[in-house]
Amino acid sequence: MRVVWNLVSGLDEKGLSQIRTVDTMLTAIEFINKGDLDCLEVYKSLEKLDLNNTKSQKNSFYARCQEECLKAKLISDDSGWENKFIDKEPNMVLIEGLRGGNSRISIEKPLIVYKEVGVYDPQDIQKKINEQCLQMEPVVRPLLTVVEKNEKFFVSAEIPGTDLVDRPCHYKGQGRLKGSYTRIGDSDEPMTEYEVYSYEAFRKKYQDDIREVRRASLASLNQELLQKYVDALKVGKPNLAAIEENSIYELMSIKRDGEVTLSATMLFSPYPQAYFPQLCITAVVVPGTEMGDLGEAGERFLDNQRIEGNIPDMLNAAIKFVRKNMRTKSIINPENGVREDRPDYPTIAIREAIVNALVHRDYSIHTEGMPIQIIMYEDRMEIRNPGGLYGRIRVDQLGKVQPDTRNPVLASSLEVLGITENRYSGIPTIKKEMKKYNLREPEFLDERGNFVVKFYKEVAQNKVEEIVDEKIRNLLIFCKTPRTRQEICDYLGLSSVTYAIQKHIIPLVESGKIKLSIPDKPSSPKQLYYSE
Repeated sequence: MRVVWNLVSGLDEKGLSQIRTVDTMLTAIEFINKGDLDCLEVYKSLEKLDLNNTKSQKNSFYARCQEECLKAKLISDDSGWENKFIDKEPNMVLIEGLRGGNSRISIEKPLIVYKEVGVYDPQDIQKKINEQCLQMEPVVRPLLTVVEKNEKFFVSAEIPGTDLVDRPCHYKGQGRLKGSYTRIGDSDEPMTEYEVYSYEAFRKKYQDDIREVRRASLASLNQELLQKYVDALKVGKPNLAAIEENSIYELMSIKRDGEVTLSATMLFSPYPQAYFPQLCITAVVVPGTEMGDLGEAGERFLDNQRIEGNIPDMLNAAIKFVRKNMRTKSIINPENGVREDRPDYPTIAIREAIVNALVHRDYSIHTEGMPIQIIMYEDRMEIRNPGGLYGRIRVDQLGKVQPDTRNPVLASSLEVLGITENRYSGIPTIKKEMKKYNLREPEFLDERGNFVVKFYKEVAQNKVEEIVDEKIRNLLIFCKTPRTRQEICDYLGLSSVTYAIQKHIIPLVESGKIKLSIPDKPSSPKQLYYSE
C-alpha cells in the first residue's frame, strides 16, 4: 500500500495531501490486488492515466516507481526494513519561486524528519549542477554551499530569479520558444508562443497600439471626432498649436510613416471592426452560475450581444448592456437606515473595469482575434480581456504602485478625450465603490494570456447575517399576499425562476414559514406561495 499511496498521492492548491484522481487510486489498488509488484508493470499501468505530466516528469515518475517498489520488496523480504523507512520521509517540503526573483522555502507541519544521508562526492554534484546551469540562456549562476555534518557532506544550490528583461530563461538546446517553461500547480508546462512574446514585448518595448493599419486612411476616420481630439490637444500648448495639423498627426501617432495607426483607428474610425473583426466586446447573461447552465426553456443565454464601434462607442454600449441586465433592489442603507434602490453592482466600478479592459488589453497580432468578454452570471459578473498583466507589476500591487503601460499612446489619447484620468486610480475606485455597496471585494486574476475581474453580488461577510434576516422578513411580508413563481423571482431581482424558488422559497416551505396553495401538487404551474 505504500507503493499505491506514494505513487497516486499529490498536493492540492493549498499544499494538502490528496489523491491525484479517483481513477489513479482504483487502478493502483486493482494492480496491487493482483499481487504483482514489478516496477515496470506498475509504471506501465499508471502512466496511462492523466496525471498532467510532461515527458521529463514521466521519467521522474518512473524513477519514483523504482524507488517505492524497491522499498516494498525490501520490506516484504525482511520486515526489519520497515523501521528504516517508516516515519523517515518528510510529509511535505514546498519550494516556492516568487515572481520578482525572490524565493523562499517553507516546511508545512507536521514535519517528519528524515535520515540525513549526505552525498558521496560534493565536488561532482556541484560540477553537474553548474553544467546544467550553463545550458540555460541567459546562463544561470547558482550559489552553491557545501556543509559538513557528522562526517557527511550536504550540497545546497540556490538559484536566483532571472531579471525581468532577460526572461524567459530557457534551455539552449531547444531554443527560446520550445525551451521555455512555466510553473502551473505542481508541474512545469511549456510556455505558449504568446507568453514568450509577452516578455519580449516588454523587453523590447513593442508599441502594438501604434502599429500601422494599411487598409485604413485618414479620410476613413470620423473627421469630427478627429478634429475634436486635435483641438483638445492644442489647449494650453501654444507650441503644439503652431504646428501644421498633418505634422501633428505624425507627432501624436495618429499616423506613422504615412499610415494610420491602430490607436487612431480604434478611437476615430466609425467601424474599426472592418479591419479587426474581433477587437470588440462580447457580452452575455448566463441563466445560472456556470457557463453551460440552461434556463427554463433550455436557453443558454438570457441576453447575448456583440458590441462594436470605436472605443468610446463600445464603452457606452457595454455600460448600457450591464445596466439593462442588472436587477435593482430596495435595501436599507446601513449608514443612515434609509431605504434606497440599488443595482446589483455599482455602475462606477463597472465603468472603470470596462475602461481598463479597453485601454490595457493586448492589441498585438497574437490577440487581435480575441474579443473582450463580459459574462453576467446569477451570482457574479466577469470582465475578461486578452493579455495578462504587463511588465513588472503583480496582482497584489494593483492600485498601489505605478504600473508599466502596455498602450501608452492609446491611454494618453483617452485622457485627452476625457474618457480616462490616466492616474492609475481605476483599481482603487473599483474597490471603494464595491465597499460603499457593502459588497465583497472584487477579484483580480492574472491568468495565462488573460486578465480577469470578478464582481460578486455577495455582501461583505460582516453584513451577511443582518441582510439575510432582513431579506427573509421582507420576503415573508411580500408573500402575505399569495404569489406566483414569477412574482417572487421579480421581487428578488433574479433572472431564473427555478433558482429563485429552489434557493429562497423551498427552505422557507420546509421550515413551515411559507405554505403552498396546492400542497398535494407542489410542481403545479398554478401554484401560489403565501405566508400567514
